[in-house]
Amino acid sequence: MKINKYLDWFIHMLGYAFVLIIVSLIFKKTVYIDNSFFCVWGLIAVIIIFVLNRTIKPLLVWMTLPLTALTLGLFYPLINVLILKLTDFILLGHFNIKGTLFVFIVSIVISIMNAIMDNLIIDKIIKGRLK
Repeated sequence: MKINKYLDWFIHMLGYAFVLIIVSLIFKKTVYIDNSFFCVWGLIAVIIIFVLNRTIKPLLVWMTLPLTALTLGLFYPLINVLILKLTDFILLGHFNIKGTLFVFIVSIVISIMNAIMDNLIIDKIIKGRLK
């Protein structure tokens, strides 16, 4: 059972890395992922984003809940931008996020593409494997 759990996690990480690489191809001037070493930097960036989303993001959401409520949810994507900027800081030159407005748009596009990837592709792969 633990092997299935780790395999499911690995499939999710590969899917999210694919989304991040696609976004970096669409928004070339905003998102840069170093393509040396067989695109491993995309996978490393996704793992860092995943860890930050599980550790720091809940605290940030809780701390900014009044501000998010006052802005009717418009502040929430800025938390995603902060997570992307922290990943940029951690990976130094291998993952770069530039700009202000387009970073906001990129964070929304990443969220939408991850939801699509989860619902249409990854869940079907995992359910098909479990049957």
